[in-house]
Amino acid sequence: MARSLDGLVLAPVADQAPGQVGTGTRFRYHERDGEIWAEYEGGDIARGHLVGTRRGDRLDFRYVQLRHDGTTACGHCVSHVVELPDGRVRLEETWEWESREGGGTSVVEQVTTRER
Repeated sequence: MARSLDGLVLAPVADQAPGQVGTGTRFRYHERDGEIWAEYEGGDIARGHLVGTRRGDRLDFRYVQLRHDGTTACGHCVSHVVELPDGRVRLEETWEWESREGGGTSVVEQVTTRER
């Protein structure tokens, strides 16, 4: 199992569609006893939260976000935790909106202190 996500900051490696998370979004993760949660913001996202569980290297969580245009969205995501050769963490994600149609895949990676 890859190391704990507690205290890590991750960011998408590519932009998604407008109004979604992008390379300017930062996720601040917390983890304790199989529970995971994070706050996120940046880019088009004014504020977002996710909460869920971790079993081994699999995360299963729900997310909700407020965009700068005042609209909200929510969905479900399953992520796999991968430890990169340089020691950083990557999450390979499959997500689906619950508040509207659509879904997709994305990758977020741990950022260094200067990238935060």
